[in-house]
Amino acid sequence: MASAPSHGSRASHRGALAAGRTLARWLVGPLVTVLVASFVISAALALAPGDPVAQLLGPRPTAAQIAVTRHELGLDRSVPVRYWDWLSGAVHGDLGFSIVHRDSVATLIGPRLGTTALLVAYAGVLILVGGVGLGILGGALRRMSPLVAAITGLGIAIPAFVAAQLLVSVFSLRLGWFPATGAGSGLADRLWHLTLPAIALAVAWAAYVAQITRTAIRDEDEREHVETARARGLTAPVVFRRHVLRNAAIPIVTISGLSIAGLIASSVVVESAFGLGGLGTLLVDSVTARDYNVVQAITVALVLVFVVVTTLIDVLHTMLDPRLRRGAERA
Repeated sequence: MASAPSHGSRASHRGALAAGRTLARWLVGPLVTVLVASFVISAALALAPGDPVAQLLGPRPTAAQIAVTRHELGLDRSVPVRYWDWLSGAVHGDLGFSIVHRDSVATLIGPRLGTTALLVAYAGVLILVGGVGLGILGGALRRMSPLVAAITGLGIAIPAFVAAQLLVSVFSLRLGWFPATGAGSGLADRLWHLTLPAIALAVAWAAYVAQITRTAIRDEDEREHVETARARGLTAPVVFRRHVLRNAAIPIVTISGLSIAGLIASSVVVESAFGLGGLGTLLVDSVTARDYNVVQAITVALVLVFVVVTTLIDVLHTMLDPRLRRGAERA
């Protein structure tokens, strides 16, 4: 007679099922989100007012010219068919054709992607170092808390375009320390050119991260288990590292990740202010010119980045909080 499965084997089976469900949530959910968002974007652009053919053909095109051009561009097809054509091409790296630049969308996006990615990465480092560091300082040192609160309040109140104008006026035009426009060439030169844009992009987000970090640390510092740890004779650095910062990590990770994801949308204003010629500038120009294939490719890319970042935040939450892992195993 076959023996009943042991408790250990049943627990292992439940753990495998929980891991499978978690992995499916991390993979299937984001994929569905991107597909739905890309379809909505495609439908919205197809129904948007204005005709890109008129932009392409110029004034007084004949009805025959409009009909032929719309057929050549696939604009006479239904929305689902147009979306399927775009999606099947995007899977193979074909993002369509720009009717304004007369070139493939992938060719237009490629050179600009590096500028935007480097700008966002630079600003992201500033947010993590400056925002989290300032928040830890304000949360750990009570005497510094009012000063940090004042700095973060001022930072949140300054829009990116205002910060850009102030930085250019002071550090470019008056002091001449940094260039006012252009993205530079070569890594060192590009970082030099992108310093002011990255600071302008990061100011408000870093202040927001600092504010959330400071609040999370102060809330954790007042909890009962922290007082118990101090009563046991643990040193202040050990208490802060093990019992305060570790438990405050979840809101800090969340706001840091969402801030970095939001940088891409905010970069549109900063790129225009500094003349960087990245994806943000291309998006604004393409919307004005009704170059919808370019608009669709860039907006879907923004959605994709945001979904990836939020999924990574979910993964980090599960790693940082044992309660989430136990909940998944019991499900």
